Amino acid sequence: MRGNLFKFGFVELNSGRCSNFKIDCDALTVGDINTLAQLIARGFEFSEVVGIPTGGDKLAYALQKWTKEYGPLLIVDDVLTTGASMEREKAKYPYLHVVGVVIFARGPCPSWVYPMFNMCGWVDRFEKDIA
Repeated sequence: MRGNLFKFGFVELNSGRCSNFKIDCDALTVGDINTLAQLIARGFEFSEVVGIPTGGDKLAYALQKWTKEYGPLLIVDDVLTTGASMEREKAKYPYLHVVGVVIFARGPCPSWVYPMFNMCGWVDRFEKDIA
């Protein structure tokens, strides 16, 4: 049985930041991931897809069937907090056109990254008491 997608309680995020809630995308079913992949494929054309380990791996796998012969490299992840993981991955491909998509954005996205669900702006209200 899968857990809840949203969990309240103190947690250290992959970014190193602390939060009083977690978005646990391991709770998403295969069907959920496939639906999200289909939505992404409707909005973007891409020739290759790369997932940020490990959160973006399932999404990248689900997107493989929609690759085209031509198009940018698509980098995907489940949750973006600072954007550092996405920027590090993009830096590996300095000569390619790169587009990024994340399922959830907890903070501001780099200009080349598109969030499916954007929490930026109001999430700080919940975390104002986290040091």
